[in-house]
Amino acid sequence: MLSGISTTSTKLSSPMAGPKLFKEFISSQMRSVRGFSSSSDLPPHQEIGMPSLSPTMTEGNIARWLKKEGDKVAPGEVLCEVETDKATVEMECMEEGFLAKIVKEEGAKEIQVGEVIAITVEDEDDIQKFKDYTPSSDTGPAAPEAKLAPSLPKEEKVEKPASAPEAKISKPSSAPSEDRIFASPLARKLAEDNNVPLSSIKGTGPEGRIVKADVEDFLASGSKETTAKPSKQVDSKVPALDYVDIPHTQIRKVTASRLAFSKQTIPHYYLTVDTCVDKMMGLRSQLNSFQEASGGKRISVNDLVIKAAALALRKVPQCNSSWTDEYIRQFKNVNINVAVQTENGLYVPVVKDADKKGLSTIGEEVRFLAQKAKENSLKPEDYEGGTFTVSNLGGPFGIKQFCAVINPPQAAILAIGSAEKRVVPGTGPDQYNVASYMSVTLSCDHRVIDGAIGAEWLKAFKGYIETPESMLL
Repeated sequence: MLSGISTTSTKLSSPMAGPKLFKEFISSQMRSVRGFSSSSDLPPHQEIGMPSLSPTMTEGNIARWLKKEGDKVAPGEVLCEVETDKATVEMECMEEGFLAKIVKEEGAKEIQVGEVIAITVEDEDDIQKFKDYTPSSDTGPAAPEAKLAPSLPKEEKVEKPASAPEAKISKPSSAPSEDRIFASPLARKLAEDNNVPLSSIKGTGPEGRIVKADVEDFLASGSKETTAKPSKQVDSKVPALDYVDIPHTQIRKVTASRLAFSKQTIPHYYLTVDTCVDKMMGLRSQLNSFQEASGGKRISVNDLVIKAAALALRKVPQCNSSWTDEYIRQFKNVNINVAVQTENGLYVPVVKDADKKGLSTIGEEVRFLAQKAKENSLKPEDYEGGTFTVSNLGGPFGIKQFCAVINPPQAAILAIGSAEKRVVPGTGPDQYNVASYMSVTLSCDHRVIDGAIGAEWLKAFKGYIETPESMLL
């Protein structure tokens, strides 16, 4: 699904990726954004950039600095905590030195990957020289345009046929300089939060770049009153609504992006079946009696559902697949993602090789991963590499039936509803029994799973739920 991923990050997303590979991945990404720099008026120093700590990360937030300016740092020590698109990750120091400057303060948000967040030096005496240091990357956007113009005449003299392409290059280079407004990310965010158009602010940074101080000066002056006039006109017509703007968290942004991508690009279809859960509930009661006697944790309905789904995937492997433009990849590992709702957003930690694990092991892993999700401490190996997802809104919330959105690049997701008692026909005339039924809905990617294949998988899943003893064989 993701293009342009390095070999290391591709391995990371495989079902068998482990903690050691994850640490190597973080180290390689941090090295890729660290670079030594020096200038005529500054001693040798090192600019530390925002690392790419997951394959889908494009920006991050500084959750907390564990080192202060002036502190000595050593390899392996935690420098800060970075909130990525999926979790909060500790960023370790890679080399020995001193933290001379924290460029992005604690709480800084939407820092692009590669953007400088701190400066380190080798000599402690050089720390004071970076008190008012500004990263050289701030002048980056204007540099290409300045270099492009003088190179064009030289090419015209060498080759005349190249004049047509050069004309195409020279026109765009002049247009953005007139229309585009250069501003630092922090200045743009501050202006957007205060409904101030950047065109009304005069930049004092390099090449006229608008910096944070320019926006603050503008807000401190009476100029900001001009932006308040439209709101007064609206207030005079209708009563103002009382509301609160809740900033997007990184996990909320990723969830929105992935689910929008899923609904826009994956042809969903849905299959629903009712399963009798009386025998499963009876087996669960027996197993929990054994668990309690031995001091173990209770088996949940969700644990049984995960096990049944895993075994059904092993029986119908076409549903344990992923779509690509060149081929359909069918996985041999059965790794089940389990949807977990937290205050921070929706997480989907993965139970790997669920078809080979016992019910008590599955239960322990789900509880452990759910707790890590609530603490926002999941690592990439805790949620990457899944091949199928289970979402249960029945037990916790009493939802009877729903259709879940497929978690790309997977090809299916199972939505579990609540169980309810129903009157069903008995063995003889005018005889009726009461049984508990649970509705489950399978959302399928029609590019990968045909309707008959999806129905075959549901038949297998229903068989394991209604004859749960077969899951123990």
